[in-house]
Amino acid sequence: MRVAFAGTPEFARVALERLHAAGFTIPLVLTQPDRPAGRGMQLQASPVKQFALAHGLPVAQPRGLRLDGKWADDAAAARDALQAAAPDVLVVAAYGLILPAWVLALPRLGCLNIHASLLPRWRGAAPIHRAIEAGDASTGVTIMQMDAGLDTGDMLLAETVPIGADTTTGQLHDTLAALGGRLVVEALELAACGGLRPVAQPAEGVTYASKIDKAEATLGWSQPAEVLARRLRAFDPFPGGATTLDGAPLKVWRAEALARDAGPAVPGTVLAAGSEGIDIACGQGVLRLRELQRPGGKRLPAADFLRGQALAPGQRLGS
Repeated sequence: MRVAFAGTPEFARVALERLHAAGFTIPLVLTQPDRPAGRGMQLQASPVKQFALAHGLPVAQPRGLRLDGKWADDAAAARDALQAAAPDVLVVAAYGLILPAWVLALPRLGCLNIHASLLPRWRGAAPIHRAIEAGDASTGVTIMQMDAGLDTGDMLLAETVPIGADTTTGQLHDTLAALGGRLVVEALELAACGGLRPVAQPAEGVTYASKIDKAEATLGWSQPAEVLARRLRAFDPFPGGATTLDGAPLKVWRAEALARDAGPAVPGTVLAAGSEGIDIACGQGVLRLRELQRPGGKRLPAADFLRGQALAPGQRLGS
């Protein structure tokens, strides 16, 4: 089977690695154009491109795929490359571009998407983050037959993964990336012998995982402690939790909601600060901060943070 691939970040790289290791012929890899990154803002290849080049796989990096759009020349070149590659199927994982009808129709077996949720829950751009933020007990990976809608196609394979009480997006990402790579190989092996059984997504239970906005990092201390604790886990490693201390920016990474009341304290008030953490009054309950970061500094356990920054009950975080 000839398997073309479209993907960009680390999640996709893991899937490409599994496809390559399984012995599939990969005649073309599509990935996003190189982007500026790092302190020097030098152009950097995506993880998918890095893997493809290291293993001698042809790469195309169109800026768009619409033949009538702004990047029509790129789209036409990508169409020619895909037609020349003659794939039986196109596997897509976190590619970052919408596939127009001509792409969906080109491979003999269509396009298969590796989606990091149990569809129809958390269609959209950030399913891992939103599952943790919402307090879901589990999530998973769905291999989906792509159609013209936003993650609306028939389901081909799915597997569930529990979300632990302390699980971060970074940790869950790695688990789901490995699962996605395994499942898509299974799906292609089944497709080769006609063993896939598409199942339409149910109309009930649809939710959308909107893209993460950096503005969401600001911690609103009037919210319940449990909500803030989930958000911090959801936003680790990006964009973290943001607040201020004495007017200076402060990042918060790890925290836990305590089963006790904050009393009459104003939300954002420091209730206690010690080696176990920094307790902050919230709109409901108390949030214990366990890992923090000053601008330009490293992520530090609360005990280490307090060695360089004294905090006393009654001080306030945020505005």
